[in-house]
Amino acid sequence: MSNDDLILNTRRGYSLVARKSEGEAPWIVFLGGFRSDMEGTKAQYLSRWCERNGRSFLRFDYSGHGASGGRFEEGTIGQWTQDALEVIDTFCEGPCILVGSSMGGWIMLRVALALGKRVHGLLGIAAAPDFTRDLISKDLSAEQQAGLEREGRITVTSEHDPDGYILTQLFIQDGEACCLLDAPLDITVPVRLLQGCEDSEVPWQTALRLSECLEAADVRVQLLKDGDHRLSRPEQLTLISDTLAELIQTVESASARAAPD
Repeated sequence: MSNDDLILNTRRGYSLVARKSEGEAPWIVFLGGFRSDMEGTKAQYLSRWCERNGRSFLRFDYSGHGASGGRFEEGTIGQWTQDALEVIDTFCEGPCILVGSSMGGWIMLRVALALGKRVHGLLGIAAAPDFTRDLISKDLSAEQQAGLEREGRITVTSEHDPDGYILTQLFIQDGEACCLLDAPLDITVPVRLLQGCEDSEVPWQTALRLSECLEAADVRVQLLKDGDHRLSRPEQLTLISDTLAELIQTVESASARAAPD
């Protein structure tokens, strides 16, 4: 752990670790992806960008991820959403803009629905709402499905992850309960979605489907023809920060217009 780490002891029996830098509002809150952590390329890049630009920034690790406590195989979308809500409530005040990467894009939407007017904008990076149903469950073989039902857990491996990870029936069932794209989403703040067309994890059509579900009028989807899932090349990181800067300006302009004379 770093001397800069902030510790939140939860009632669920584990501690969450976060880092923040204070500056101008709104807070930029980074929500990481599945099995990622706050030391990831995008989290660190945005942390440095916010510090250079005098912006308040908060990042953290979900339970079972990075420096936080808890067991990964006991985590669920619902639990990680609660982690995010408690970290935000504890370590930052006032309005925020949520930046969600991959699974963090799903968490981002759920947090926005829970926090309501406190959230002033959303930036999704290869956002993956409903991925337990639309991606993981569909990719499981009949043998894996049977093993999951029989044992309650299986180990999933891939060419990018030969050691694999434990996937539980609880994770799949909770994910089903947390799915969002079957109905309109009561989110009306400006939303920006960046999505690679060469993403082997999340189909680019997911971004379009999400944009259609959002009730917000100011929604922009940018497809990167050669973009992969990580979107971490230098020019892609620059695009992320440029998009965030535009979103901040949009949010601040809207706030100025809404302020009483």
